[in-house]
Amino acid sequence: MQIIELKDRPDITGNDKGSKAYLQLAALLSEIRKRELPDAVAGLINNDVVALNAIPDGGNELLKAIRQRQGNMIKNLEKHVKVVTKNYYRNIWLPVGMTAFGLPIGVTIGVSLGKMGLLGVGLPIGMFIGILVGVSLDKKALKEGRQMDIDIKYY
Repeated sequence: MQIIELKDRPDITGNDKGSKAYLQLAALLSEIRKRELPDAVAGLINNDVVALNAIPDGGNELLKAIRQRQGNMIKNLEKHVKVVTKNYYRNIWLPVGMTAFGLPIGVTIGVSLGKMGLLGVGLPIGMFIGILVGVSLDKKALKEGRQMDIDIKYY
């Protein structure tokens, strides 16, 4: 099954958030088209593209829909086909590291020294751990050929 093209939107021009997000989505769809996808996954992506093409204006409603549908596409690709974008796992694991590792480390340091003001010391440590885990998973995905050649910046 072929991935549907995005509708041309001449009203989106300039250097605003909407145009950047729209161009990024077009680049993501271009990368997706390079992959062989099962019909079920291609159908899910096509549903998102059809929904985006149905939105009439180029305002905030379109920007919100682009962010939502782009996120859906990326999640579906990761869930069903295990294909991810560049830095996908790093972006996922950075906040996980801060909360799952950093906060307990900070609490431990604060309690052991008797100064709960040191709670924040654990956050950068957890962030570092999360980045390490995410980068290693990104490298693994690249090595296995599961990484697309696009870095998503505008969510």
